[in-house]
Amino acid sequence: MIYVYALRSKIKNFIYVGMTANIDDRMRRHNTGYERTTRSYRPFELIYLEEFENRQEARVKEKYLKSGVGKELLKRLKDKV
Repeated sequence: MIYVYALRSKIKNFIYVGMTANIDDRMRRHNTGYERTTRSYRPFELIYLEEFENRQEARVKEKYLKSGVGKELLKRLKDKV
């Protein structure tokens, strides 16, 4: 299984979208600063998670969430959390 996820920074106005096979490990890596691209925005909370059968389907969803329309959807989700 492949997961598409979105994280919201708890201290800055920042949403990160990615995909992984191991969501628990990925969250740990983001929150401990192991990932350089998100290090300055930590800590994070998970605001979106969806499971897919294969990488191709997950990539389509990830690209959508990174688009302008997808980011707007995530901003609305962020405000509900």
